[in-house]
Amino acid sequence: MRTSTRVAGVLTGLTLALGGAALAAPAAQADIPACTSMATQAGAGATEAVTAACHRGVNGDLQGCVNGLTGAGVPGGAANGACRAAAHEPR
Repeated sequence: MRTSTRVAGVLTGLTLALGGAALAAPAAQADIPACTSMATQAGAGATEAVTAACHRGVNGDLQGCVNGLTGAGVPGGAANGACRAAAHEPR
């Protein structure tokens, strides 16, 4: 195999690997602390149910997040806002 072909293959593989890491990075930057903080300010205790619901919001399941938070005692509007905060990067 020629050196130029090998180098091109290595660079292509590296580009694909780094591109995949960049796509996964935004989910890791979602804001669970903001979600749980908003939920507790709205009247829910800092429980596992609140944290689990906020994790659902981070993963894009906004309806599941809202349902989980309202089940934990957060009013609907506050639950919706907290779940939307979970889906965004920290500021």
